[in-house]
Amino acid sequence: MNTDVTPAYRPLYQQIKEVLLGRIVSGEWAPGTFIPSESALSQEYGVSVGTLRKALDALVNDHVVIRHHGKGTVVATHDADRSLFQFFHIVRHDGNRCLPISRVLVREVREANATEAAALEIKEGECVVHIRRVRELDGKPALLEDLVVSSALFPAMEREPETLPNTLYQLYQQRFGLSVAKAKETLFAVAAGKAEQEHLGVMPGTPLLEIHRVARNLQGEVLEFRISRCETQQHCYLNEL
Repeated sequence: MNTDVTPAYRPLYQQIKEVLLGRIVSGEWAPGTFIPSESALSQEYGVSVGTLRKALDALVNDHVVIRHHGKGTVVATHDADRSLFQFFHIVRHDGNRCLPISRVLVREVREANATEAAALEIKEGECVVHIRRVRELDGKPALLEDLVVSSALFPAMEREPETLPNTLYQLYQQRFGLSVAKAKETLFAVAAGKAEQEHLGVMPGTPLLEIHRVARNLQGEVLEFRISRCETQQHCYLNEL
């Protein structure tokens, strides 16, 4: 058995999962590439195919890898489809989804305030890249969104690339080598203010849904904090459990 896997109180498949995850995090298996077959990996680590498959099942459930029937297992990439179905939960009232189109209003480097610093797990006053954008659904403004990332992790993102892609998580992965693996969202009911009146076309006091999201990488480190304010006349939040 590979010496990287040692006896412990944790189930063996979890140990195998952590070893495989380490190889992905290190870049040995880059996003979009196929990993060795189950039989090859089970021989490499001296475990049964069943144990190895259980470890891979756990990585599939964590959206780290994707199985392709008859082809093998590939390290997940962030594309528009994955971002839409895993991380974007705003849908029409009839349940139909559509990919939001983003329009950037602000893109700057500034100091993190206390709330942002706490969410990003950095010191207050450290430099962050702040992006404010309107996200349109079906051609109409539906969300006003503010997000911040550490400028140390995302250097020069306030100016490069010149045009931000619609799917930022794909940019994080491809340009900075940082993959969002999971996110925690907290929901609030708020009233629209002047900014929402200007950018979403709603009257002040209109009920809005506010979503606070903290996104983390494969190792559990915080990559992004965003606050989205969504009009609820045409759209709602959907999370299928």
